[in-house]
Amino acid sequence: MKRFAVVAFGLFAVCAHPQTGTVARPRITGIDHVAFYTTDPEGVRSLYSGTLGLGSVTPVESGEFVRFLVGTQWVGYSSAPDPKAIDRMDHVAFATDDVTALRKYLAANDVKASEIKRHDDQSLSFFVSDPEGHRIEFVSGGLHLRDAWLDAGPSWVSKHMIHVGFLVRNRDAEDHFYRDLLGFRLYWHGGMKPDDTDWVAMQVPNGTDWLEYMLNHPEHPDLRLTGVLNHISLGVADMKKAQAILEAHGWKPHDSEKAQMGKDGKWQLNLFDPDLTRIELMEFRPVEKPCCAEFTGPHPSE
Repeated sequence: MKRFAVVAFGLFAVCAHPQTGTVARPRITGIDHVAFYTTDPEGVRSLYSGTLGLGSVTPVESGEFVRFLVGTQWVGYSSAPDPKAIDRMDHVAFATDDVTALRKYLAANDVKASEIKRHDDQSLSFFVSDPEGHRIEFVSGGLHLRDAWLDAGPSWVSKHMIHVGFLVRNRDAEDHFYRDLLGFRLYWHGGMKPDDTDWVAMQVPNGTDWLEYMLNHPEHPDLRLTGVLNHISLGVADMKKAQAILEAHGWKPHDSEKAQMGKDGKWQLNLFDPDLTRIELMEFRPVEKPCCAEFTGPHPSE
């Protein structure tokens, strides 16, 4: 369980419907942001601002040193409190249209949450911990001061963070939380072999972004493996064009950083930050038949 987990999530039976009694669940529309730790701030800036061509804004929370913009979403970094820790993911945040109503809904289902906080950008948010201790934040509102760079030119690689993934050991427990309680729905599942399920993509109930369960891994992964598992994915319409942007910024394919066809039939390309956290580029739509299972939800777009 993460060191900074805000609350414990009790094991309980949850209702498969989007409301309990008279308390309805508000919309959950997508990924708002993902926050990581790093031991190399300048290396992170070089990757995101240089190679990926993403704009940045000054953080509004203490401890953060930068937020990189992916359209109206962002990826944040702060200094690693423990350089020897094997997990660099701080938290994942989903957007909702009403944090107050969502917190009330979770309370009605016996899920404890932090108090709602108003941030300097006027957004509201609160934290919970999922069954495996991942810190999950829900956010609504805020001043989106991100439009200036969107029209600045085609130097960015992506304007849409389409999914986030992390290590999951107990799929049933996570499904109770994300599927039964929060309304996430299956988008696709697959594995390294046709009959295996190593990855489960769960779309938000009111959008196309998804959370990817990363299953079937050792009990004590090292920093490299954890960085592969606890990752983000930036959507692109054309991988060849995306790679051309990377190369124009000085990047060259090498080792595990190269375009390849995923088991889901989508082109993908992995980059790694200085602490080995994976930043995956992925095409929005498949160009080949996926292994293992068909897609059951709409594909994301720019």
